[in-house]
Amino acid sequence: MSSFPQSKAGEDRLEGLLDRINRIASGDASEDEPLEATASHDDPSDDADALGTPSVGAEGHTSSGEFVPPEPKSYREAGLSDTQVEELMLKYLLARGDAQGRQIADQLRLPFSLIDKTLRQLKFEQLVVYRDAAEVNDYQYQLTENGRERARRYSNDCSYYGSAPITLKDYIKSVKAQSIQGKHPTLADLKVAFSDLLINPKMLTRLGPAINSGRGMFLFGYPGNGKTSIAERVTKCFGDNIWIPRALGIEGEIVRVFDPNHHTEVPFGESNGLLADVKYDRRWAYIRRPTIIVGGELTMEQLELRLNTSTNVNEAPVQMKSNCGTLVIDDFGRQRISTDELLNRWIVPLEKRFDYLNLSSGKKTQVPFDQLVIFSTNLQPKDLVDDAFLRRIPYKIEVENPSEAAFRKLFEIMCPRSGLPYKPDVIDYLINTHYKPTGRPFRNCHPRDLLLQVRNYCLYHDEPLDLCNDYVDFACENYFSIM
Repeated sequence: MSSFPQSKAGEDRLEGLLDRINRIASGDASEDEPLEATASHDDPSDDADALGTPSVGAEGHTSSGEFVPPEPKSYREAGLSDTQVEELMLKYLLARGDAQGRQIADQLRLPFSLIDKTLRQLKFEQLVVYRDAAEVNDYQYQLTENGRERARRYSNDCSYYGSAPITLKDYIKSVKAQSIQGKHPTLADLKVAFSDLLINPKMLTRLGPAINSGRGMFLFGYPGNGKTSIAERVTKCFGDNIWIPRALGIEGEIVRVFDPNHHTEVPFGESNGLLADVKYDRRWAYIRRPTIIVGGELTMEQLELRLNTSTNVNEAPVQMKSNCGTLVIDDFGRQRISTDELLNRWIVPLEKRFDYLNLSSGKKTQVPFDQLVIFSTNLQPKDLVDDAFLRRIPYKIEVENPSEAAFRKLFEIMCPRSGLPYKPDVIDYLINTHYKPTGRPFRNCHPRDLLLQVRNYCLYHDEPLDLCNDYVDFACENYFSIM
């Protein structure tokens, strides 16, 4: 155990000094306030400008108009109660054993200035004790026997002790502020988004109005022509990054929204120093605008809240995780559920732009349905759905086979990427020997796949990477053996 100052005056002065440093670090005080100040204030002013950091308005927008969730200065501002925070703290300490105050603040992703006050209250109630002192006015905390008993009761109801939840009201505001409905990509935006693909200008002309509608589309055509690749790049037209909550609190239930399998987190205003460059609510994750692709594995359960009965934590459905982005239903028509079931589930959301989800309590809750839904299929849309649903998806875009000129251009692009020399005479041989005599259609995926076979052949035989007629014959014999 560490020893503490014995002088009451000295202890008060040290505590005041450390509290002042702590409030500067959390943004609750101005750097110009004298260090002799010992009393904390309950209504801290926004000192972002005084600290020389970009400010975030109360409505969550920077001066440039970008939505940024502001750092809460109280639990009420964060939409939390003291009891909610207490539950998360005690469950975390129960799982970890002991932790510093700042570690608890990082776990709950709340300002340390708020967490510190609650920890002091829990100590007063004899639910936690100081195990040891820590740096910068912090301590190592540990549960008492009463604290462990209360934490176990909380854990029996719900074992979640991650980021403090965001309210549904704040989530709805964030979706509205970052909605794709307010985005109107131009031809220039599409060219940037599709810059790494060889795409027909006529295709961009078809895609542009469909993307601007934000209502969804069918992409259909033969397999291997890049429907999925096109769908993946559509999201880039709406902008790069958005904010999503790590978890939502809805009617007393926890719903996980941030999913590392589908969301890519990117840094925002991070600083290695004591002060953050931008004061934002760390309960939100700054991610690349999502593109979520589901294929034949899609089930009806994935379209509803899924409750983990062992933890009592809900997992958000895929359409909710794709809000403000793109949801791609790949291989539409080959899901484990019928197309009628899937489409009937989404008739209202596609029209009204909101969805209803069932909570485990039996209540229904309304959530935003704000994404571009792309149905990608190798089949004709009219063979999959009836006219009523086709009317609700007004854009049906066929991804056609490439022309011979485009096919040759793909080889020119893909050869350097595969580490192989581009030889026009070998491509002539390939087309005249393996395509034209058999009437084999060109596909956008063929250049990549055939060159990969040639590369692997050279590596296996320890030969220099090269492109020649014999290697092309070998690749075609393997690739088209049953096609």
